[in-house]
Amino acid sequence: MIIRPEFHSVTETRTSIPQTQTQLPPSDDPLADPLRLMKLTGVLHCHAEFTAPWGLAIPNIPGSLAIHIVQSGSFYLDIAGQSTLEVRAGSVVLIPHGTEHQLRSAPGVEATQLTDVPVQLITDRYERMNFGGGGDVTNISYCGVRYDPIAAKRLLQALPLVIHVDSLKQEHEWLLQTSRFITMEANATQPGSEAIVTRLADIVVVQIIRDWFANAEGQHGWLAALRDRQIGKALVTLHREPSRDWSVAMLAREVGMSRSALSARFSEFVGQSVMQYLTEWRMQLAREEIVETGQTVAAVAEKYGYHSEAAFSRAFKRIFGVSPGSARKMRSIAS
Repeated sequence: MIIRPEFHSVTETRTSIPQTQTQLPPSDDPLADPLRLMKLTGVLHCHAEFTAPWGLAIPNIPGSLAIHIVQSGSFYLDIAGQSTLEVRAGSVVLIPHGTEHQLRSAPGVEATQLTDVPVQLITDRYERMNFGGGGDVTNISYCGVRYDPIAAKRLLQALPLVIHVDSLKQEHEWLLQTSRFITMEANATQPGSEAIVTRLADIVVVQIIRDWFANAEGQHGWLAALRDRQIGKALVTLHREPSRDWSVAMLAREVGMSRSALSARFSEFVGQSVMQYLTEWRMQLAREEIVETGQTVAAVAEKYGYHSEAAFSRAFKRIFGVSPGSARKMRSIAS
């Protein structure tokens, strides 16, 4: 069950939305743009029925995240550096970094390597697994999702190894319903099913991260900056108008701070200056346009304030390690 080691070789698909002249108003949600840039793609879904005793060892799979939703029964999750976590029916765990982990019917049960457990392939993106010793039953719905590791880097660095959403809270009942819908669509294998499963998995991931963001204590760095009234507003303002010819003084006026106070507090929270952050944010958006659209590098460079394509290319390579043209070629090969 769970994500296959060869998952990275599955061709990724994304449904694009036709461009129109109508522009939606920019969002005031501080998480909106970072979540959008994650570019969740290539969903693999597995429905697993385990019977006790059972254990499963899932290897490290970089560039992917794992979602385990318990439809019935329970399991124990072990991941390096974390205490054993009991996950009960209706609960969900998100493993944002694709970290190696083990699922067990009870603490101490031997875990079989994922590659040694047979699965029934229904389609390229959907499989079923039945495994265990014949005792108490646990049903788990799993989604493995790939993301853009470059665009998602800042957000993912801020997330813990495991996010656990407990089923005891009434507001989380939607998880089981969404999981059942995902399983139904994966089983149907009708035209459009893959797109629906991808969108539903996207919703689950966003909701889990949003729930954690709203309730987690002791956040620091960039996520703490998003939650701060003034620095959060500064970040949202930059996200909303990245092409504007910003200065620190202009941004300070927008958020009601002095230039020196904004500079000091922004650096304290985010770990870099306002202008460094703005440059990286512009480059993230520019990279998205370069690899996803047919716009020329010169046009994208001008959009984000670079009147020289050469200067833009140097800044792009300094941040991403490759030229804009190479980034576009790499994306084409990956697709």
